[in-house]
Amino acid sequence: MEKTFTMLKPDAVQRNLTGEIISRFEKRGLKLAALKMLLISREMAEEHYGEHKGKKFFDDLVSFITSGPVVAMVWEGQNAVQLVRKMLGSTDPQEALPGTVRGDYALFTGNNMIHGSDSLESAAREISLFFVEKDIITYKKDMDIWVYGQ
Repeated sequence: MEKTFTMLKPDAVQRNLTGEIISRFEKRGLKLAALKMLLISREMAEEHYGEHKGKKFFDDLVSFITSGPVVAMVWEGQNAVQLVRKMLGSTDPQEALPGTVRGDYALFTGNNMIHGSDSLESAAREISLFFVEKDIITYKKDMDIWVYGQ
């Protein structure tokens, strides 16, 4: 099973969409392995978005993600990285399809509700930035047979 990282951004928390968005992942059959609410420091935000350093939107990204509480999560499931990315929709909410998180709740790129890892490598890096190994719980759910046929 793959693990992936998601983070509800300050706009999702401020708009009281935390439970609604988490519910979508659970209903899809993904397993929540870790969760915490936190305020991100500027240093942590710069490390998290390090691949964008030097781009014109970098400072806005860092300022936004540090503007309020976020909810960091680790999800587990088959092809979790790509499945979650599809569930999130395009990073530009104007292009995101209805039925995706961004297509249903976001209006513009600056406040697009949620971050999701774009590869297994970035998932591993982002998970290790926000969680220590003992924070991530591995467990079996009885419903896995109904979700995965196992």
